[in-house]
Amino acid sequence: MTDESKNENETLAADIADGAGEAGSPEETVAARIAALEEELATAKQETLYAVADTQNVRRRLEKELADARAYAATAFARDILSVADNLSRALDAIPAELREDDKLKGLVAGLEATGRELESVFRKHGVEKFPSVGETLDPNKHQAMVEIPVADAAAGTIVQEMQAGYMIKDRLLRPALVGVAKAAD
Repeated sequence: MTDESKNENETLAADIADGAGEAGSPEETVAARIAALEEELATAKQETLYAVADTQNVRRRLEKELADARAYAATAFARDILSVADNLSRALDAIPAELREDDKLKGLVAGLEATGRELESVFRKHGVEKFPSVGETLDPNKHQAMVEIPVADAAAGTIVQEMQAGYMIKDRLLRPALVGVAKAAD
């Protein structure tokens, strides 16, 4: 028998002896002590279950935060590099058709276009996608209306012009599209 078991037995025996004169028979005292110990055990089990559940919740929350951190780690960098993509696109759009056909500039134009395609490919590889806006209904979660344009052949609230493309990174908005929205003709 261990010292701990001896101490419990001595305590139980002392409780029985003390309670014999006060509360009734020793069996009643032992039964009361057993009931109290069973209640303590039930309370300890319940607290253990709560602690285990809390630990699992913390673990799940940390796993989700870690997965989000991995998935969206490039958000700030992607947002910054979008301005480079916009400038490259504007530069390509600004090249007149006659210069595109000039033999001296064909290589430069082809190189710039290849760079633009490669940039879009890298964006897609990392979950950054341009979303279409023209023809869609204005969604304040994805679009930022810059102007209202009176248009007879489009319903009010329909996007008729895109000034700056909008982008998503995975399922989150990276940058809203800057758009012109149709308004009812006066």
